[in-house]
Amino acid sequence: MARLICDVDGPYERTGNQVERFLHRVRWPGDPQYDGSPRVPWLTETLCAHADDAAAVDRLLCRICDPLEYDGGIETADPIAQELNRILAPERLTVAYVGGRPVLGQLDQPGDAPSYGPPPDLHERVRRLAADTDTVNILMARADEASICQRNGAYALAIIGIGSFVEGLLHTFVTQRDEDVRNNGIVGRNGRRVTADRAGLDLLLVHAHRRKWVQTDAKDFMDKVRDYRNFVHPRHQIRHGLVPDLDTVRMCWAPVHALLNDLESAS
Repeated sequence: MARLICDVDGPYERTGNQVERFLHRVRWPGDPQYDGSPRVPWLTETLCAHADDAAAVDRLLCRICDPLEYDGGIETADPIAQELNRILAPERLTVAYVGGRPVLGQLDQPGDAPSYGPPPDLHERVRRLAADTDTVNILMARADEASICQRNGAYALAIIGIGSFVEGLLHTFVTQRDEDVRNNGIVGRNGRRVTADRAGLDLLLVHAHRRKWVQTDAKDFMDKVRDYRNFVHPRHQIRHGLVPDLDTVRMCWAPVHALLNDLESAS
């Protein structure tokens, strides 16, 4: 992994200082400072020091092949993703592009399509993003109940729960970090302000994207989750004519991974 990131003498070589800045972009724990020693051994040691931090590893793996890292976009990033997945194969992990963003998935069997569930270390990650303990507990209850529904075949309720969790997380993130929103609300699409307590998922996504807390692809990716969350109204599901299955739920978890990585990078 360290050799892939440094790419010594390769077309995407990173200097020691560039590696340090890369680690800061993924919010690697410990505020690593490059010490001038050989890059690959230094990076290997730095990564091993926090290899048990599943959230940090998730962000790192996705950022290695994120089109945002390369001038050539996804055409440049995709070959890097293929090499990364060769390294990850023994762990039965893979990074796939879903909605244009890299998302870490699990391979049940070699050759299977990746499956997605709740992001790793979700409770700890939510705790870092939401300062209030009661809020963390409520958000985690929504995520846990969505997982319970998924495991027991209640797929429509699972995707409603995922959307509810995302809306609550975004509302907490936006109101904690934006004093103007807390005091004056969010500017809606019609130019009028909506109080923070009445802002829905769509408006929260638009505002977070406007503030560059959420990347464009992650916002667009999350729009499908927002749409499915509206299945809480049976008429909405009837109009769409969709009967959710396990793949639908997994597809809804995938953008949560991308959104969470973006929010963590912005905090």
